[in-house]
Amino acid sequence: MKCFEDNSPVKAAVDSPGEGRVLVVDGGASLRRALLGGNLGATAAKNGWAGVVIDGCVRDVAELAQCTVGIRALAAMPLPTEKRQDGLRDIAIQVQGVWIRPGDWLYADDDGMVVMASPLGA
Repeated sequence: MKCFEDNSPVKAAVDSPGEGRVLVVDGGASLRRALLGGNLGATAAKNGWAGVVIDGCVRDVAELAQCTVGIRALAAMPLPTEKRQDGLRDIAIQVQGVWIRPGDWLYADDDGMVVMASPLGA
């Protein structure tokens, strides 16, 4: 998904069934507003998301650390976003120079992430 300083699309996504998928958000690398906080992190966990990767900021870091969802972002920022209902979903995006397309596989650990077109071992 792609959204800039508006987490309305992120909320809509985590409110839907995650089915073990990872939500990847191109937030334009903005360091001015947080696209995900504790409430949305808890909602993502409740709805079965495996992870959330944000090319932008998060807030409520202590709450997010307690979530069973893997969460990665560029930084923490306490300011929430505006709600303009603005964003694109199910499109190819570029995050920090790496193209990510719907259906790609993302593997992550404490050292980083790898994006692949097909699952490992396929």
